[in-house]
Amino acid sequence: MTKTGRIVRGVWLGLLMLTAACGQQGYAQQEGKTMKASTTYLYLLRKTPFFTTLDTGQLRWTIGHSREWEAQAGTVVTSCSAADKSDDFWILLDGRWQVEHDGHTYPAGHADAGKWFSASEASGDCRLVTTEHSYVMKITRADMNDMLSRGFGFESHMREGRAYYRTVFAAVPAGDGEAL
Repeated sequence: MTKTGRIVRGVWLGLLMLTAACGQQGYAQQEGKTMKASTTYLYLLRKTPFFTTLDTGQLRWTIGHSREWEAQAGTVVTSCSAADKSDDFWILLDGRWQVEHDGHTYPAGHADAGKWFSASEASGDCRLVTTEHSYVMKITRADMNDMLSRGFGFESHMREGRAYYRTVFAAVPAGDGEAL
């Protein structure tokens, strides 16, 4: 093989590797802004308020059954419209977000009662939007139910969140949203 051929082959292989790496990065388009897939580190998750009661095995299980995303300020994480309504859970790992509902905003940080959100628990139209550079975690309803059945210590966070979201979605009767 000639020197030029080896160079062309090297450039071609480099481009293939770069393309493959970009495909593995993982991006989610969320209403105009992109969330970038991020790696969840056990030592950081252990310090995140929603997860502080979990032991190492439970933290590893959580990492294996969730997806972390990096989101810039202004990213719509999820919405409550009938077309987009999902029963996934979103946990704010770091940063800040707010629920926008009926012309009002309800901000929360990762240590506040509103540190988790599920559009299936909301009423009416709403959006969950990051207000600064943030990291969020998506957990499916099935995996969250599995975690709760395995005794993961989320009860106090869920209770606080339900109470918080009752004030946000005041139209929701007191008994709704309890079946988390």
